[in-house]
Amino acid sequence: MSHNSFGHLFRFTTFGESHGPAIGCVVDGCPPLIPLTAEEIQRDLDRRRPGQSKFTTQRQEPDQVRIVSGVFTEADGIQRTTGTSIGLLIDNVDQRSKDYSEIAASFRPGHADFTYDAKYGIRDPRGGGRSSARETAMRVAAGAIARKVVPGLRVRGALVQMGSHKIDRRNWNWEEVDRNPFFCPDAQAAEFYAEYLDGIRKSGSSIGAVLEIVAEGVPMGLGAPIYGKLDSDIASALMSINAVKGVEIGAGFGAAELTGEENADEIRMGNDGKPVFLENHAGGILGGISTGQPIVARFAVKPTSSILTPRATVDRYGNETEIRTKGRHDPCVGIRAVPVGEAMLAIVLADHYLRHRGQVG
Repeated sequence: MSHNSFGHLFRFTTFGESHGPAIGCVVDGCPPLIPLTAEEIQRDLDRRRPGQSKFTTQRQEPDQVRIVSGVFTEADGIQRTTGTSIGLLIDNVDQRSKDYSEIAASFRPGHADFTYDAKYGIRDPRGGGRSSARETAMRVAAGAIARKVVPGLRVRGALVQMGSHKIDRRNWNWEEVDRNPFFCPDAQAAEFYAEYLDGIRKSGSSIGAVLEIVAEGVPMGLGAPIYGKLDSDIASALMSINAVKGVEIGAGFGAAELTGEENADEIRMGNDGKPVFLENHAGGILGGISTGQPIVARFAVKPTSSILTPRATVDRYGNETEIRTKGRHDPCVGIRAVPVGEAMLAIVLADHYLRHRGQVG
């Protein structure tokens, strides 16, 4: 199996399966002398970690990360990157493979079971094996390093829609994101989501969501106009996350409803002598190159395919059957995708920052 790596100058490779002994990643291209500790990485991992509320899978994984290479503690007591490969490892401690014994030969509709078997001839029902969202823990770990590469970069994410229910953007408050289990910036919407998702959870079903990721402090000039477009790499990064079915930048699909006058982000000169955009329909990117405005990206996450409701399917031997999935699953997998989306955007920006630095240096 190939294609386990992402990025060019800042590049990471993940390994491990959902029910294997451990998951890990190797980060290449991180510049030397950047202060880095496991505790800094752990802060991001703790935001993604399962089992923190009744609205996520109850699998109890501490996701305790170890840095096994690529850092050195200097005489001043500060641990810094060495410029070599950074190895990160997380032990799996709460696998329950027996939960999947009844579906070992059957394909879950809407799940990667079918295509995984069609391509590799392997049916690993234990949480999806390599295609499991468990792998995203290592993306978050790599993203914690990426955040430190671009000076002044801030990447934040939020859940802005669950099912057909959108937040009221007039209530947007970034501080609310850490006050509820949904990463929701609208306190009133978060209250509604609690009751709404509890009903979904108790029925044994699932629901999708839309997440929004915003990066501030992005330098102008990142990206290239043709095949190295910053927005195309962002789209690729976000689409690579498990269960993601759609990505948009800035106004996105909404741009099709705007006139040229409405969509144009007019420009004036600021008091500091630098251009100022009056709006940001472009989402911080024009012609594949960053404008210096905040980069705004959204992605849609489909409902979890592991549900208790019986669904028609077939097994590996061509027999028609029904399937219902027991075990521990997220009723809305989009919730824990917020820190994953943040990480992937940070990784793309770190990669493009290093590419740009190589060009202008």
